[in-house]
Amino acid sequence: MSLAELGDLEATMWRRHANPKSGWTRVPTGAVIVYGVYTRDLRLLLAALAWAAVNPFLFPPPADDDAWMTRAVRAERWWIYEEGNATVGLDYPNKVNAVGALGFLSALYAAWRGRPAGAALGAVASVCLKLWWLRVLVRRYDAQAD
Repeated sequence: MSLAELGDLEATMWRRHANPKSGWTRVPTGAVIVYGVYTRDLRLLLAALAWAAVNPFLFPPPADDDAWMTRAVRAERWWIYEEGNATVGLDYPNKVNAVGALGFLSALYAAWRGRPAGAALGAVASVCLKLWWLRVLVRRYDAQAD
């Protein structure tokens, strides 16, 4: 696959992922992955990983950007490509996303060790922090669009 084809594929992914059905149906995927690790259910784990990979391509692009999740996905793309930022780091708001990523890793570790409370806490913290990060990005995205 050429670089141009990869770029087209990536642009298609972002356009389709901006459909709020894509964004919202990916939110619980991390928890399903953690549960798959906890239960040692390889089929569930592989299904969740496959879902995470194909989900951004399954839905048509949204007709408008009225939905919050549509703007969240567009804000994330804007943050990365137009503003030249990373998604994790020591600056705000990226430190929120970095702590969320650590929460997910701790959830996976707790799940592997058979600690359901730690797995659940890490998974919930991860989702909450990701949504917080997206909320900040949406506010910045909306402000620059005005």
